[in-house]
Amino acid sequence: MDLLIVEPLEDEVTQWLSSRHSVRYAPELARDPRAFRQALYNVRALVVPPSVTLDSKALHYAPVLRVVGRVSAGAENIDLEACARAGVEVVRSLTATAQAEAEFMIGALLSLLRRVPVMGSDGMLVGRELGACTVGLVGLAPAARTMSQLLAPFGAKVVGYDPSLHASDPVWERWKVQPMGLRELLESSDAVCVQLTYFTRYHGLLGERFLPFCKPDQVIVSIAHSALFDEKALAGALSSGRIAAAWFDSMEPGALDAGRPLAGMETLQITPRVASTTRESRVRSAWSVARRIDEVLSLTPGAQPDFKSSTPGVAFDLEAGPVSP
Repeated sequence: MDLLIVEPLEDEVTQWLSSRHSVRYAPELARDPRAFRQALYNVRALVVPPSVTLDSKALHYAPVLRVVGRVSAGAENIDLEACARAGVEVVRSLTATAQAEAEFMIGALLSLLRRVPVMGSDGMLVGRELGACTVGLVGLAPAARTMSQLLAPFGAKVVGYDPSLHASDPVWERWKVQPMGLRELLESSDAVCVQLTYFTRYHGLLGERFLPFCKPDQVIVSIAHSALFDEKALAGALSSGRIAAAWFDSMEPGALDAGRPLAGMETLQITPRVASTTRESRVRSAWSVARRIDEVLSLTPGAQPDFKSSTPGVAFDLEAGPVSP
């Protein structure tokens, strides 16, 4: 079998792939890990949802697998190192969701700034305007460029930090974001949007070393992996009012359980990973991933590709491109 689709796709995308390759559409396998692994034996390409784990154990059952696609945001369920060892390429479109994620963060900022009041110089509790804010972007993911463009008409000042980019990198100027160190950004920003790609080396990055220095009454919106934050430090900053409110679009399971630092925190809002999931973004992402999978499957075994291939195991940053081939 050429392709196993476990994540539901747009009908037209599935039909296009089916017209070109041998396809099995089986979303029910997402609920049966054993059946999923057993279905992998002759599969060359795979599309999986966030609920399905693709690790070394699953890859053991997939000897001819060459490419795995993700339409939904994130890739935490995929063991990238195991895929690299197995020669499996992980492909997803990072740019397809940029507009959706930026719009979500703008909306979240507007909501938090207006409905979480701060004390004015006259002693009244009042909301704030986005145009009067300095907005800090932690991580220059594709959504950061769209964020900068959307914030410009409001009049907000945009600053940014990314540990993988030097301050002299031309991308800062192209995206019209002023580079800063992380502490400086937190000290000067009225609002912070976190979209940094998670790696284990960034675990707890936003913790005791930085959060106590947040600008008073700061609001934070995060669409990144919640493990970037140290939960005890975040709870302390929220409890003290140093951070007026925070909105996370995903949170690790159990983080809000009784006895954990963030349990019962009234100024913390959680949504179930909705930032990137819009009708339009899913169509863009599905077509981008489908085209890439088609390229891989269309290669004659042993032939040299005439496209730029990603390193096996590294998430391939596909341009959103046109909606359909």
